Amino acid sequence: MDNHWSGKKVLVTGAGGFIGSHLIERLIDLGADVKGFARYNSRNDWGLLEIIPPQKLDSLQIVSGDLQDFDAVFSAVRDVDVIFHLGSLISIPYSYIRPRDTIENNILSTLNILTAARDLGVEKVVHTSSSEVYGTALYVPIDEKHPLQGQSPYSASKIGADKIAESFYCSFDLPVATIRPFNTYGPRQSARAIIPTIITQAIEQEKIKLGSLFPTRDYTFVKDTVNGFIRTAESKSSIGEVINIGSNFEISMGDLAQRISSLLNKDIKIVQDSSRVRPFKSEVKRLWCDNAKAKRLLGWEPQVSLDEGLKETIEWISENKKMIKLVKC
Repeated sequence: MDNHWSGKKVLVTGAGGFIGSHLIERLIDLGADVKGFARYNSRNDWGLLEIIPPQKLDSLQIVSGDLQDFDAVFSAVRDVDVIFHLGSLISIPYSYIRPRDTIENNILSTLNILTAARDLGVEKVVHTSSSEVYGTALYVPIDEKHPLQGQSPYSASKIGADKIAESFYCSFDLPVATIRPFNTYGPRQSARAIIPTIITQAIEQEKIKLGSLFPTRDYTFVKDTVNGFIRTAESKSSIGEVINIGSNFEISMGDLAQRISSLLNKDIKIVQDSSRVRPFKSEVKRLWCDNAKAKRLLGWEPQVSLDEGLKETIEWISENKKMIKLVKC
């Protein structure tokens, strides 16, 4: 067991989400005393935490609430050593429909977490950014000095949250590090995301409907992303820094679909669906991560290849069809 985490009191926001649930599972395995903050719903369920083996969750404390409620956040942060702040509205399509909700949620929740962490003397905050803040690459690979471009309300909200985190480090000396994952994928991911969308369609049908086929993305398997969070929290060198977490490899949406079809041993027809295409000026055409800083500061680099990660994701989706909403097109 890792002595760094044994008995360490940790708060994870966005606990019921894709990356959050994997991170909580890993922290429990490392011996941390974990508290998860999950947005309250009328079902009072824990999101994706519901599918983790119950014996792993025996020690987990769940706090239900809204990150925009400062009193709820302050209460959750009390007596915590480390915060992993993942909670946010992450849907880019939703941000087109409800930009105010996306911006208010993502910025205010971050402000509340940082304020509570400052006031209560938390020893480390790991704030979660997104590769979407870079917009379409002006040069590749994209390092942390790349200009930020608000090509969607979602990306603008994350830029704002990142800058608030930076301001708390500069103004109040808050020990905060910003981790900037590129496109994470793996078991439990929403069927709305590109890789589960392709896999679920390919399993059930002979054709795949996608939006734009030419944009490229840099994909990281969720176990590697979680390891990036852990390393960021452990490293003193990460304080005050923004650190990319990605594979240093790009692949287009169309080529990704072909790769998945090949792994499934199926001849799949790929059809472009105009309803899935982003507004032209909002489409992020190219993302390719420069992960040199993560290697230098954290000793981190991905361990799972794209094919290995896709195979594990395909296997999980095939075995858990009832747990996810299959895409029917």
